[in-house]
Parts: sequence; structure tokens; C-alpha cells
Amino acid sequence: MISNYFKTALRQLWRNKFISLLTLLGLSIGISSALVISLIVYYEFSFDTFLPNKERIYRVVIDANFGGFEGHSGSAPAPLANAIPIELTGVEQTVPVFQFQGDASALVRIEEGQSTKPREFKKQSQVIFTNIDYFQLLDYDWVAGEGSGAIGQPYTVVLTESRARLYFPTSSPIETIGKQLTYNDLTVTVSGIVRDLDRPTSFTGKEFISFATIEASPLKDQFMMTEWNDWMAYSQLFIKLETGHTAANVQAQLNRMYQTHNTESGSDITLTLQPLHDIHFNTKYQSIGGRVAEKSTLYGLMITAAFLLLLGCINFINLTTAQASQRAKEIGVRKTLGSSRRQLIRQFLGETLLLTSVATLFSLLLVPIILRLFAVYTPPGLDASFMGQAGYLAWLALLILVVGFLSGCYPAVVLSRYRPAATLRNQISAGTGRSRQTTVRQVLTVSQFTVAQFFILATLIVTQQIDYSLKADMGFDKDAVIKFDSPRDAAQKQQTLLHTIQSLPGVELASTGFLAPADQGMSFTSVTYNNGKAAFQPQTQIRWGDENYLDVYRIELVAGRNVLPGDSVKELLVNEQFVKEIGFQQPEEALGVALDWNGRAVPIVGVMKDFHARSIRAPIGPLLFEKNQGSIFHVRLKPNRDGQSWSETLTQIRKAYAQIFPEEAFNYQFVDEMVAQFYKREQATAGLLGWAMSLSIGISCLGLLGLTTYTVNTRAKEIGIRKVLGASVAGIAKLLSTDFIKLVLIAVVIASPIAWWAMNRWLTDFAYRIDIEWWMFAVAGIAAMVIALLTVGWQAVRAAVANPVDSLRDE
Repeated sequence: MISNYFKTALRQLWRNKFISLLTLLGLSIGISSALVISLIVYYEFSFDTFLPNKERIYRVVIDANFGGFEGHSGSAPAPLANAIPIELTGVEQTVPVFQFQGDASALVRIEEGQSTKPREFKKQSQVIFTNIDYFQLLDYDWVAGEGSGAIGQPYTVVLTESRARLYFPTSSPIETIGKQLTYNDLTVTVSGIVRDLDRPTSFTGKEFISFATIEASPLKDQFMMTEWNDWMAYSQLFIKLETGHTAANVQAQLNRMYQTHNTESGSDITLTLQPLHDIHFNTKYQSIGGRVAEKSTLYGLMITAAFLLLLGCINFINLTTAQASQRAKEIGVRKTLGSSRRQLIRQFLGETLLLTSVATLFSLLLVPIILRLFAVYTPPGLDASFMGQAGYLAWLALLILVVGFLSGCYPAVVLSRYRPAATLRNQISAGTGRSRQTTVRQVLTVSQFTVAQFFILATLIVTQQIDYSLKADMGFDKDAVIKFDSPRDAAQKQQTLLHTIQSLPGVELASTGFLAPADQGMSFTSVTYNNGKAAFQPQTQIRWGDENYLDVYRIELVAGRNVLPGDSVKELLVNEQFVKEIGFQQPEEALGVALDWNGRAVPIVGVMKDFHARSIRAPIGPLLFEKNQGSIFHVRLKPNRDGQSWSETLTQIRKAYAQIFPEEAFNYQFVDEMVAQFYKREQATAGLLGWAMSLSIGISCLGLLGLTTYTVNTRAKEIGIRKVLGASVAGIAKLLSTDFIKLVLIAVVIASPIAWWAMNRWLTDFAYRIDIEWWMFAVAGIAAMVIALLTVGWQAVRAAVANPVDSLRDE
């Protein structure tokens, strides 16, 4: 019986090659999209799930409130790492994770004898300081070295296998033990080798210097191991609770201990235990080197995948029922020979399951290709091999069953309901032009185009907002300006480099300072103005630079003057918003006012025109500028007239940099490109929406083509009679197309208010945003109708030009 069903299914697919191909294509598109999106979602939600006792692992993070300003940090004060094991109960393991040299990467040197030049590896990242608890927490496999003693002593390092092969390609893991590495100026001995973690994790270390090295070296001051009222962005602290102890109890102990040690600002800071499962998804506590995935984005992707999969199922239903009349006699014969309705339903569901399985296999072959095409949207570390995970394979099997059932259930019920007598007398199509099945197909087609219309509108609005954001007036000139960093504590060399760069013919102006006016980072300062009646302490961002900084970025002054050259901070500039927040209505009123800043009274000598210090998602806030030399260079290039001048100038700057800082790599960035990175998330969203729009339109068009085929088949005799009675080709094409245009118009009406509501919600993230206007809905609606007309038109014209004799002659 089963083999008979299988043979019948194959014959049916082969007999209707065109419809089968359309059905397979629609299902493959939906399933491919679902497979790739589900792979991304599954990967993101797999982070750190492999860790033993993961529910007892927490990260110590900071929630601060200084004068109404709320701040959050994924870092923790360094002394906590040594104090927690001694002063707290209920903590099984304490795991410090300090990034090497802060956010900078290391220069690794390997000495191989006096006669051989040392081998160097520049910009080595993922180098951390930690202790033995780190390896126990993550359940590392040791390849070489004593697990418990490998990282307990100062000046020792444990390497992963990949780094050991990189540094010592000809040595075995055992032979690597005892060899020396120098990180910048810190020489350590390899004491252990562990296997690389091959599962998604927030712990990204590859080289592990013993935490005891910090205490035994000058690094103790650099890492502020005795500073309780300050912390570094590159220090993290993890703890694992003992069984039976709650996070609330340990957190209360932690804050009491902290306030005891930090009597200066401890009352303004709350130490919080962040669960391990929250680390990969919480944007409030981002850390250097860490990547955060937004759950809202992942949920949006899941909804998109569900929609595309549903569209594929709807497309299958439309195409299957469209060819129902061709299978009517087969059903009649089977019922006459004794087939029950249940057997017919099993047969049709089996055919659907077969087609779904073929579509899934085809989709699996497409997944690696799609992942490469969508590399910009996929998380780093994800590839097609991740589909071999047991959980994902289970999801894949469930997907085939669910899609097969959803796609085949309705057609199976409809086809098995036909009466043998009617089908064998060729009456199956009588009256079906306006039947309940036709209504269902029309509803499904409207649903398809509603989804497609939503994606069209969403893509259009997101694209408009991104374009507005990129072209918005930031309050400064970001074009033709580059920025690059230089080593800290090298003031004299920086000034030499500055003069060299300024003398280059392709450079208009150069400056040293801090961050660009709008930058990826943020820095706040505490400043107070007391007018004798009230004290104002606005939440203030800070920038600094030399006297050319404002001119490099062409920041306008609305009152007063620029800072004067000098070596000490004697005067300040503020922006218009700062002036308003300390109680003045006009910029001129703030000139000469003394601010309490860093314990000194410093006057305001100029007021800058407001500019965006962040993306235009956030409103412009108070900002202060001081005269100070910094390690970041800001260079305005002269106009690029011949297409080569910038390239030549950048080459000259690179050479000048290499002469003064030969050990450092020169990495520059155009400021306008950096600003564009503010909207990387939105650009990724627009790209994904564009693909979702294209796929949904493609699937919808396949469904519409199926409904057109069905209508043409059921109205073939009517079309023939109309042609015999003198109807024109244009008239018949219009007749057949009108009904479908009505369906698309209904979809436009349904999708428009939904898209308006959803996109208004999305735009609330932007302090400066576009308005959703009527023309956007008109453009999206016209686009949908044009697409529908192109899909339906050729089939309608084909039916209209057909010979009426073929449709009117008796079978």
C-alpha cells in the first residue's frame, strides 16, 4: 500500500512538472529562509548553555546613580577578585577576567636564540589574566600541563591549542611547555595547553596569563588592584554560587562589603549579580570584546521566518487545489474501487510529505550558500556545520512534519471529499468558480500579499529613516576627516607627528585630542554651576583637544571665542544645551560664568552650536570642551580633486607615523564612515527586510500564479463562449485580472494600518525621525499592484488568445 502511494505521488509530480516545480520552489524558498533564520536564532540562544551548573554562574556588574545620572557597566572594581573569597560566604568560585592592556591588543615576541631574530605577532587579541577557577568553570580539556598548578604561579601562561600551533608550529603540546612568550614587555612561561572551546560562548579568551602575575608585577597599579571607588572597562568578574545559596543573599553581602571598603561613593553604586544566561543578550552591561545579541531582533527574525514558511505553505495549498479538477477522476475511480476517505487523506498527506522532504533536502544544500551570501547578517563563528547539533536536527525533523501537515491537510480534506458519481460524470467543476474552496484560496492569496505589502512598507520606511540619519546635519562637518590613535604617554612624539602631518600638502588642518564630536564611545564628567540660589549638575559629556579641534570639524561658536593655546586647563567651552540646563536663555549670558570642575573654578569663554555627540537616536545633551592634548589625531584632508590625492596623503601620513612609532600599526578611520556605523543595526535590519520583502513577493507571486491557473482552467468554457460572441483579447484579459487586483487592493488596505503602527513603534527609538507620509503607502500599494499585474497578466493574455474551439469541444 505504501509503495503504491509512493509510486502514485511520483507519477503525479512528474505528470504536472510545471505546477510541481512551482510548488517545490515556493516551499524551498520558505524552508530555506526558515532554516537559515532558525540556525541564527538557535546559535544565539546556545551561548554558554554547555557550561556545567550554568544556573549558578553570575557576573558582577555595576548600576550607578550619580546626581540623577544612571549608568551601567559590565565591569567591576578590581579588588573584588581578592576580597570575595575571603569576606563572602556562599561563593564556590571567583573568576576574574581582565583583558590584557585594556582594550589594546598585544605584541607577542618569541626569542629563539641570540643569533635568530625574534618572531613577532602583532595585534594579538583575546589575551586575558585569570585564575585556575576559569578553567574549572568552563570545563576545559587539558592537553598538556598540570590542570591545578598550570596557572597558579606568577609569570605563567596557558594557551589554547590554536594559539600554541600559531606560536610553535613545529612543537608538540608537551614540547611547548616551558617555552617563553613576551607580551609587550611582560615575559611569561607556557605552563599548560587546553583544547579550544568549540561551542558558542561569551568567554572568548585564547591566551591566559596567571592572575597572580598582576600582583607580582608593576601591573598591579595599572589594573588598580587597590582602588575600590573606580573600575576599568576591561575588568570583569564572574562567580559561581555554592549549592543552596541564592543570588539575592550573596548580592546583599556583596554590597555591604563594597560599601565598607568604598566609603567615598559606595552608596551611589549597586553591585548586581547578572545571570549567565542574560550576559549575551543584555545591552546595558556590554564589555570590551563581547558581542551582544538583541532578543527583540531574534524574535523579529523568528516571526519573519514563520511568515515566510507560512507563505510557502499557502502557496502549496493554492497550487494543489488549483489542479484539483485534474485529479477528480482519479479520486472517483479510487473511491469506486473501495478506497476510504481516510486512505485518500493519507495518500495526499504522503504526497505532501514527500514534496516537503524533497524541498527540505534542496534547502539544506542551499544553506551554506545562503550563509555566505548573508555573512554580513550572520553572527561570527556560525557556519553550516552547526546544523549537526542534536537539538537542531530534532527541530529539522519537526519542521518537515509540521510543514507537511500544514501544507497538505486542507488539500487532502478537500480532494478526499469529492463524490465519485459527480467526478466520473465530469461535473466536478460545475459551480466551483465561486465555491467555498475558491473563497478560501482568495483569502489565502490576500494573506500572502498582506505579508508582502507589510514588508514593502517596512523596507521603504526603514530605508528612508537610515537615509535621513546619514544625511542629517550633525552640527559639525564629518566629511574628509580621518582619525587615528597613537600610543599614550608620548606627548613629545605626538607633537612632532602633528607638525609633520600639518606640513603635508594634502592636509588642510590637523589636531590632537580625544574622541571625535560624535564617536562610538561616550565619556561623561561631573561639573557643577551654583548661581547662589541653586546648584545645577547636568549630565555632561566631555571632549577635549587643542585649539584646532573645532576648526577641523568646523564646529561653530554662537558666542564668545575658542580656547587659547596653553598647557593647562584655564577655560572651557560648552554647548547651547548646557547653557539652557544651567538656567540661561541666551548663550551670551553664560560667558564668564565659573564652573566647579575637578575642584577648580574654571570660566566659560565660548558657547558652541549644538552638535550630536551620538547618533540621532538620542537627543542632544549638555557637552563640555576643554583645551588638552590627547592621543587621538584628527586630520582634515583637502578636497580630493583627482581621485588620487587622498590616497597619496594617507600614504604620506602612514610613513610619518611609522617613522615616529615604528612598533605600532597605523589604523585610520574616516569619521563619516564611523558615523554611518551608528546605524549598522538599522542597515542590517533594512537588508534583512529587503530580502524578506523579495522572498515574500516571490512566494506570493507563485501563489497568485497558481490561483490564476485555477481560474483560467475553471472558466475556460466561459472564455471560449465570450470569444465566440466577439469579446476582445484586452477585454478578456481585463476580466480575468480585475478580480486579482481587487485581492491585492484588499491586502494593501489590511497591511497599511498594521505597518503604520509597527513602524511608528520602531521610529520611537529615534529622537530625530522622519514622518510616515501618505506617499509611502501609495508607492508600496502601486508596487504591489504592478507586481500582481505582471504575474497575472501573461497568464490572462495567454488564456485570452487561446483558440476557443479547444475549450468548447466536448471531451
